Amino acid sequence: MSTCMAPVLVVGAGPTGIAAALTLARNNVPVRIIEKESQHRRGQRGAGIQPRTFEVFHFLRVPEIHERATPLLPLQEHKRGSLEPLKTFHMVDYMEPTPAIPYVRTLTSRVLSFSTYNAKFMGQPTLEAIAREHLAELGCTVELGTRLISFSQDEKCVRAKVVKNHGDNGEEEVEEEIEAAYMIGADGAKGVTRKQLGLTFLGTTQEDNFLVLGDIRLEVEGLDRAHWHFFGETLHDAITLRPTDELGKDGWQFVISNRTLDLQGLAQDEEALVNRIKYFVGLGDDVKVKEVLWVSEFRPNMRMVDKFGVGRIFVAGDAAHVHSPAGGQGLNSSIQDAFNLAWKIALVYKGISLASLLDTYTAERLPVIADMLGFITKMHKLMFDDSTVKYTVQPTADDDGKSKDTKTNLERGLRRKTNLYMLGVNYRSSPIVVDEFAPAQEVSDAYREIQEGVLRAGDRAPDAPGLVPIITPNRAPHLISSGSQSAVPPSTGMGGSTRMFDIIGSTHHTVIIFAPALAVPAVRSILVTLQRVVPRELVTRVVVLPGSASEPDSHLETSSEGDQAIEAEVLVDHAGHAYRGYIVESQEVKVVVVRPDGVVGAIVRGVTGLEQYFEGVFGKKGDTLALEDAVQI
Repeated sequence: MSTCMAPVLVVGAGPTGIAAALTLARNNVPVRIIEKESQHRRGQRGAGIQPRTFEVFHFLRVPEIHERATPLLPLQEHKRGSLEPLKTFHMVDYMEPTPAIPYVRTLTSRVLSFSTYNAKFMGQPTLEAIAREHLAELGCTVELGTRLISFSQDEKCVRAKVVKNHGDNGEEEVEEEIEAAYMIGADGAKGVTRKQLGLTFLGTTQEDNFLVLGDIRLEVEGLDRAHWHFFGETLHDAITLRPTDELGKDGWQFVISNRTLDLQGLAQDEEALVNRIKYFVGLGDDVKVKEVLWVSEFRPNMRMVDKFGVGRIFVAGDAAHVHSPAGGQGLNSSIQDAFNLAWKIALVYKGISLASLLDTYTAERLPVIADMLGFITKMHKLMFDDSTVKYTVQPTADDDGKSKDTKTNLERGLRRKTNLYMLGVNYRSSPIVVDEFAPAQEVSDAYREIQEGVLRAGDRAPDAPGLVPIITPNRAPHLISSGSQSAVPPSTGMGGSTRMFDIIGSTHHTVIIFAPALAVPAVRSILVTLQRVVPRELVTRVVVLPGSASEPDSHLETSSEGDQAIEAEVLVDHAGHAYRGYIVESQEVKVVVVRPDGVVGAIVRGVTGLEQYFEGVFGKKGDTLALEDAVQI
């Protein structure tokens, strides 16, 4: 595929498109992002953000999304017409946080108070606004009122025909042809990209499940803002009310579900909508809807494409897959689509990697989305199946058969497993991951719960706080001097401590060398190989020593190759979090390569495995532009 230096075009400025554009811009790839709407979208929509997505934004250096998101509130069941709670429960069990999983929250209610990692809430307008600010700092702004009409592509580039709305009321339309190196269709299930690419979109529509959702300003005396409230006898005949201060101190997001009443048209009839809200809550004139801010209606679809791209054009997010809102995976999986794709486009765009690297976008994401659609469809049926949604209370028992708790059917339908945190989503079957420690022919689900004490190539990389630097390359590179040995200075605590997630980032691979001491010959061999095969702009090199090496007097073995600076940071794992999280014995040499998307690309013993991994990502020498020239593009 020929090199094209035109910008990458992103179609659609929702969370998927913005995540893609931000990843590209962070990698110094020129990008244009267009949005057909003349104003940025309103509506809380899918507001649940999972821990893995917070990690993505951390690697993109957008901390405000986690900082400003609000905790998942406990759920409270009510009969229609009553504020008396029938049951209060959390959607997830309490789980002890660990250093490897940094995103924790505090849950407080009249019943429970504890910390755990879990989803938090942030409406899409707030998330998009935060991400747009970071995008603007990188010189890219969303082009509103710009609609994709058609496109074509060849081996050299993509040509997209768009229509831009001009004038005070957008009544004037101006056509423009945009030449792009690549195009990412993040334009939703009804967008142009997937349809014109001719991708299949097989699946089903839940014809008997009609939902109305929206944002309102609401006043109901006695209705607290400490819970997510459910009014109704069944999930087929209910309204949910979730308080959100993003809409104001009286702001609520609502969802109405009913199979017997005709809910169609409520989005266009505010008076009828207000009456329905009052009916479902059942408190008459005590329910005061002060303002309808946004409303939409839909039937859940479960559909996905057969592949995620053709040539230079790709689809991501709702353009590639849609499903029930049960489980809160939609926005999150969409952002992770974009993140998986964009770092690969950046490498290919710069001539660093072959175009075949882009084939791994489908290879990696297709199994993940297929698994997700499978269990989300089962979850949807559990929530809305007639045989399970009647309000009853049934006891549960522990392993000894003793009565442990009573759960309503609503609670059973809404309880969530930890695979929804997305921390166990993996690319273990990817053609570009390399694992010299994994058991032969190991079979793994792409969408699983995180496994304690197990780390494979293709898994998310764990965090590890408390890493103390004793050598930092930007302060004083360590020298390999011909015929001599250089001592490592004792740790003075300079620079304080760091965490693995602050070293991993969206613009580079991170090579983590675990070794008992710097004097181990393999360390020098690995570092020299890295300097030979990969320019330092593409890889951050880190040597992690066990805590017992806090004041090492070991030396780096040398050769007669002449003086040579090691561009590597040397850290001491005083608390042992990195060695535990990455499953390394204190006297073991193990090399872990973390990709720009925070996924473990390789777990190897030394140079051979390292070269195999980077050959899979960057190609064989001579297959791409000379790397030293390519990184200058």
